[in-house]
Amino acid sequence: MPPQNKHLSDIRGIQTRFLPKLKKLGIETIHDLLFFLPTRYEDFSKIYTIEDLIPNQEATITAEVVSIKSRNTWKRNLYLVEAELQDQTGTIRATWFNQPYIKNILVPGRRANFAGKIIESKKTGEIYLSNPTYELVSDHMRHETRHTGRIIPIYKETKGLTSKGIRFLIQPILKEQIDIPDIIPEAIRKSLGFPNIQEAIHIVHFPDTIEDALLAKRRFAFEDLFLLQLTTLRERMKIAMKKAHTVKEDIPFIKTLLKGLPFELTESQKKSLWEIIKDIERPFPMNRLIEGDVGSGKTVIAGISALLVAKSGLQTAFMAPTEILAQQHYRTLNKLFKNQDVSILLYTGSEAKIRYDAELESILTKQEARRLIENGTASIIIGTHALIQKGVNFKHLAFVIIDEQHRFGVEQRATLEREKEFAPHFLSMTATPIPRTLALTLFGDLDISLINELPKNRKQIITKAIPDNDREKAHEQIHTEIKKGRQAFVICPRIKPSETLSAREEQLLLIKTVTEEYEKLSKYIFKEFSVGMIHGKLSPKEKEQIMKLFAENKIQIIVATSVIEVGVDVPNATIMMIEGADRFGLAQLHQFRGRVGRAEHQSYCFLFSQGNSETTKKRMKAIVEAKNGFELAEYDLRLRGPGEFLGTSQTGMPDIAMKAIQNPDLIKEARALAQKILTANPTLSKYPLLKEKLIQFEKSIHFE
Repeated sequence: MPPQNKHLSDIRGIQTRFLPKLKKLGIETIHDLLFFLPTRYEDFSKIYTIEDLIPNQEATITAEVVSIKSRNTWKRNLYLVEAELQDQTGTIRATWFNQPYIKNILVPGRRANFAGKIIESKKTGEIYLSNPTYELVSDHMRHETRHTGRIIPIYKETKGLTSKGIRFLIQPILKEQIDIPDIIPEAIRKSLGFPNIQEAIHIVHFPDTIEDALLAKRRFAFEDLFLLQLTTLRERMKIAMKKAHTVKEDIPFIKTLLKGLPFELTESQKKSLWEIIKDIERPFPMNRLIEGDVGSGKTVIAGISALLVAKSGLQTAFMAPTEILAQQHYRTLNKLFKNQDVSILLYTGSEAKIRYDAELESILTKQEARRLIENGTASIIIGTHALIQKGVNFKHLAFVIIDEQHRFGVEQRATLEREKEFAPHFLSMTATPIPRTLALTLFGDLDISLINELPKNRKQIITKAIPDNDREKAHEQIHTEIKKGRQAFVICPRIKPSETLSAREEQLLLIKTVTEEYEKLSKYIFKEFSVGMIHGKLSPKEKEQIMKLFAENKIQIIVATSVIEVGVDVPNATIMMIEGADRFGLAQLHQFRGRVGRAEHQSYCFLFSQGNSETTKKRMKAIVEAKNGFELAEYDLRLRGPGEFLGTSQTGMPDIAMKAIQNPDLIKEARALAQKILTANPTLSKYPLLKEKLIQFEKSIHFE
């Protein structure tokens, strides 16, 4: 067989016109084609006689073409080919749309297999084959079928390249000697009853039974999960070998600090804080993910940990994905720790300032801020990507907190590990709940802390999916709330009308925009109140000014895009109104909802959606009924599967492995065997093929 990395353009028999279509599916080499695994299978292995066919059945028949004709259907403007097929038990009609060439292939007298769905005509009760796959056969010679009379693999398709075409390309290559190394050690493979790689590739594309196909797919899924578990376990081993600053626990100090807070921590907050305190006491780096719902109090736990680090004379870098969120964290920590003797510095792309104590805050130039970071004067440094730019040097960086950790890349985080002697402790935070099985699988190199309770005195947010004809009632409720002194958010999918759509098309699509809604709400519906507007095209200073006015209740209603998804904490806001809710993901909708209900006041979330599909209805029902983000994430995972939930292209993980993530038994097996092999041979020197493949795998995945 040609080398597996040989380009398909160099293979005789593959027409040039297919190459761009294959490339669109990510297939450019022989290896790509062989490892382009089926998404599902259709069982056409049993050959039926025509008299045995029943409506809605998926079946294969062997029949002779008696007659064939074609015509245009003027009502639907389609080209219809109809054939009469016959076997020894009877006749049946078969139809194809817009495939005129079939008439030249299935000429009368030709014998073929026909596989497809049996349809019953509503008018006549007659059954017929609708758009069947066909394959010419001969009684005089043995004919190996690709598309009928067997278990048929179905692949992801693209325009101009169907599963039939992919099967046509794969089968000849499979007939040659396949020389692909098997990276799963033989002892592991045999213990699990898996076929070797050559057999598995044959079976997965052209299985004899569904059971064989599922075993081969399980083998490929295990391989990816095994590599993933090896990656995360090796990362743990690397971390354990690094040195980190030790931060001694100080229980009396922590108790005093907690007594000074304006609220009592929940049990899960206390547990998470204790886990962090014990981790940073050790001489090797912590690598922990703190997962908590929106408004669950992750920031205060991170802040207390940073304060403990500062008390030891060491520094903390607190990174946020947006300037709004960085400013929010700066204000929150200053408010919570106003009586503590600690210097907190804000450093973003647009500003720098430092708070020394409750009475003293100074605006800084960037140069002054960098100097205070470098000489150790600044203990807690809060910022954006600006913190990892050239010229920002820490004196004793011991602790790194990264909010919404998936928004930062591995390389960006690595730049914070500049000190050669000591690596910082890492605490990642996310308000996007990830189902537990998924989290433990994907973030196996991280220890996970869960904050699964809301702070005391918080009320459940009342969420309603509101039909358009009830819009006025929602406006009335906003009026009522604002007259009580409360505030409201209105979220729209877009900033302004599209330049590519006409006004009529925009109206038909009913896409609400920030600029139009702002105009309508400020001039007509809520003209007696102050209405503000915020979106991504405003400068950081403009956004900060608007949010400051909103926080001070000088603006009662703010119309915004998803720019306020994270980092806005206005306890007085009690209404979240989302236009075009069907245009946002469930996690995003939950983040929006989390902008209200942040105090003791009853809060509301109103969802307006233009979509009326069953999927939209299910999604809106889920967001209305879910009590918290973890419950919603579990539903979202069931609805979309791990690939879409995480975004397969955003992780680098193949579809088959993504589906396997929902199989806890396979995950457990993969982790146990990965642990066993690394314990016996940490460098994998005895498994050179596995080691080489693992290096490639680590480069391809990125759970960020």
